[in-house]
Amino acid sequence: GPVPPDKFIRIAENCGLIVPIGEWVLRTACSQARKWQEDGLPPVRVAVNVSAVQFRRQGFSEQVGRMLHETGLGPQYLELELTESLLLANTEVTLSVIQELKAMGLTLAIDDFGTGYSSFSYLKQFRVSRLKIDRSFIRDVAVNADDGAITAAIISMAKSLKLTVIAEGVEDEAQMTFLRAHQCHEVQGYYFSKPLAVDKVAEKLRGNALHALSANHGA
Repeated sequence: GPVPPDKFIRIAENCGLIVPIGEWVLRTACSQARKWQEDGLPPVRVAVNVSAVQFRRQGFSEQVGRMLHETGLGPQYLELELTESLLLANTEVTLSVIQELKAMGLTLAIDDFGTGYSSFSYLKQFRVSRLKIDRSFIRDVAVNADDGAITAAIISMAKSLKLTVIAEGVEDEAQMTFLRAHQCHEVQGYYFSKPLAVDKVAEKLRGNALHALSANHGA
């Protein structure tokens, strides 16, 4: 049956399978995003998690560029999500790869922020575009004062650094109310949608586009 990522990724990294898996995921995401555009759906940016093993492999940025070229997807529609531990290991090499990716026009995000070695210095050094607050803080954000204070502080810090901040794992109205009150830019989680198959995503994108169109006409 289905095996969640937190169960298989470490094993795949240790045995080397994460590299072909990561390549397949990246290529599939780019191809699908381009296909949605060709089908007339509104262009959306797809976010792909990148393993540290995959990222540090020589020629990674060239591989990404080749996939974009082969699939025909514009770089502005691809976002790569990196973990804090990935960023802090071998910072000179990491910075070089990040600069190459940014020069290509990709969006870079820090995933699961707050669970690793959160550091102002690397936020300044790497200059990513987006910060994702880990779900462990969001889960009880409306009822736990410490989680609320940490989340509010991350949102404020991200805005001060001109980063887009995203809350992960949003599931209920109480969490949404807190995040709205603190003007979090974006949210993701089951509150809006559970994971969907490709055809269901297309239906949702099409429905969102029609809703936006009718709202604009109504205005």
